[in-house]
Amino acid sequence: MSTLFIKNMVCNRCIMVVRNEVDKLGLQVKEIRLGEVSLDKEISPAEREQLQAVLVPLGFQLIDDKKSRMIEKIKNVIINLVHYQENEVKTNLSDVLSAALHHDYSYLSNLFSEVEGTTIEKYFIAQKIERVKELLVYDELSLSEIAFRLNYSSVAYLSNQFKKVTGLTPSHFRQVKEEKRKPLDQL
Repeated sequence: MSTLFIKNMVCNRCIMVVRNEVDKLGLQVKEIRLGEVSLDKEISPAEREQLQAVLVPLGFQLIDDKKSRMIEKIKNVIINLVHYQENEVKTNLSDVLSAALHHDYSYLSNLFSEVEGTTIEKYFIAQKIERVKELLVYDELSLSEIAFRLNYSSVAYLSNQFKKVTGLTPSHFRQVKEEKRKPLDQL
């Protein structure tokens, strides 16, 4: 068995696109998750090169070094937490990351800051704000409901954080909707 780590694979559509490309190359997928593809067997250097050649034009990239793989794992845990597990996790981000990745949070935090040039907390906040933008654009939930879904302690705290990051209040953002949302892989 072989596990490949893929950068920028951040959503279910990404999983579908990568699966399609892997299938086209005739590689047998055992499991596919955000940022990871598990194959039934080891792939040859030529197959790896072929896969990289089809993934790069689609905005993906195979990751070879250990640090980059860990960074992608951190990002994928955060993306999954913010975008796919609404209000399910009530523990600290540090505890979630440590448990999911089997490393001490200080190690993960230092590695992330070293490689990404920002903190895990700032990345987490950026993801949450993008999710808030998405929910505001859908215009189906009140700000109070959005705050609850994303585990904000209050609407005021969400509003302050949103304004700090975007320069707009959530209600102003909802009105103008000109501030384009960013793709998750560009945060």
